[in-house]
Amino acid sequence: MSSISSVIKSIQDIMRKDAGIDGDAQRLGQLSWLLFLKVFDAQEEELEFEQDNYRCPIPERFLWRNWAADSEGLTGDALLDFVNNDLFDSLKNQPANIDLNPRGYVVKEAFSDAFNYMKNGTLLKQVINKLNEIDFTDSSERHLFGDIYEQILRDLQSAGNAGEFYTPRAVTRFMVNRIDPKLGERIMDPACGTGGFLACAFDHVKEHYVETSADHQTLQQQILGVEKKQLPHLLCTTNMLLHGIEVPVQIRHGNTLNKPLSSWDSDIDVIVTNPPFGGTEEDGIEQNFPADLRTRETADLFLQLIIEVLKSGGRAAVVLPDGTLFGEGVKTKIKQLLTAECNLHTIVRLPNGVFAPYTGIKTNILFFTKGQPTKDVWFYEHPYPAGVKNYSKTKPMKFEEFAAEQAWWGDEADGFAARVENEQAWKVSIDDIIARNFNLDIKNPHVGEQISHDPDELLARYATEQAEIQSLRDQLKVILGDALGKGAAKQGGQA
Repeated sequence: MSSISSVIKSIQDIMRKDAGIDGDAQRLGQLSWLLFLKVFDAQEEELEFEQDNYRCPIPERFLWRNWAADSEGLTGDALLDFVNNDLFDSLKNQPANIDLNPRGYVVKEAFSDAFNYMKNGTLLKQVINKLNEIDFTDSSERHLFGDIYEQILRDLQSAGNAGEFYTPRAVTRFMVNRIDPKLGERIMDPACGTGGFLACAFDHVKEHYVETSADHQTLQQQILGVEKKQLPHLLCTTNMLLHGIEVPVQIRHGNTLNKPLSSWDSDIDVIVTNPPFGGTEEDGIEQNFPADLRTRETADLFLQLIIEVLKSGGRAAVVLPDGTLFGEGVKTKIKQLLTAECNLHTIVRLPNGVFAPYTGIKTNILFFTKGQPTKDVWFYEHPYPAGVKNYSKTKPMKFEEFAAEQAWWGDEADGFAARVENEQAWKVSIDDIIARNFNLDIKNPHVGEQISHDPDELLARYATEQAEIQSLRDQLKVILGDALGKGAAKQGGQA
């Protein structure tokens, strides 16, 4: 782990010396296409060994082993000329049919908007030689790299737009764990980003339901994702390759919202996603949605799409901001649609800081199943673990924290009969929600009781507030003293 981590850090340090690379976005873009080709070649070696009638999906001179593996090979201007004028040009324009040559098509799509930012061929060779220290044919190395890969994805956020957040692994695992995707079910993330949810769902099915090579082939086909932006799409494709998906053609580069809602089939079994929120879509996108539900708020459009594409009995877990819960107007109509067409059975309210440092917006996980209207909504307020007041980069949320929710959860088949109200959990009927005009921002009714009946907590809070008041008084005295002193000095000077 540490060796791989140091390799990635060394690569980033080398790139900083190159005049062609300006900032995190370009550094990550550069690293991404190199990683893709190296991971792709490692998988090619495995397929060559396994298949008797193997055919290389791209011209062989572009395989990593044939131009990048030799530490004494191409460098300087010769390397730059090969990369810019041969490799990129050929891979972007190769005639790769999705049906006849799906792996070649994956490469073509990956390079469609990729770019070589580096201008110094010697530095580029140093980066390539550093990458060669990682062996992607070694399963343990590949596994360890997964953790480093997540760090790379986190770094992407500094170069991202508003509304795009890396979803912590703990949240992703919990959502997938509760939804429990099965072998053969179509699993979709309509705003898949770098593929965190899809990779987690793939691993879940593989661990719990795959027993034979035929099962593994089935699993290969059931992961579907769409990503609008080039860099996350390339990272997602690489992520799928790392997880053992041989032909990730189901990871499309495009905007899921860019076609009429009515043209979608309702054939998806499982959706796990954290759609962008806080952002707005380009003009005209809203025309793809019913007239009374049109908006340019991205999260609202995705929620409509999810309701539409789920089949009857299909299950979804979706991260949404507080604004969706209490919002009015079109948001009210969408929540009305959601509770009419789906059983919105659980809302897990996440504490502040889960998405730190990208946003302080409070978020929630909505769990629902299509086909039956909502009768009751269970709320579960996820508490901070003991001794933690906020999450941070150095102290992120851990999957183990969700053990209480898992133990409480129960079974949807019997209407969650085992669930009981406690200090974190409470139930609200659909009639109460209708009376609130579908405002789902419902506070924990037990919190007030806890505060009012806990003398130790009250005394501690009183002491803290008194200390803060005294500190403010002291600061005010100093400010006033300074002001009066300056005023007296000014008057003395005028006299």
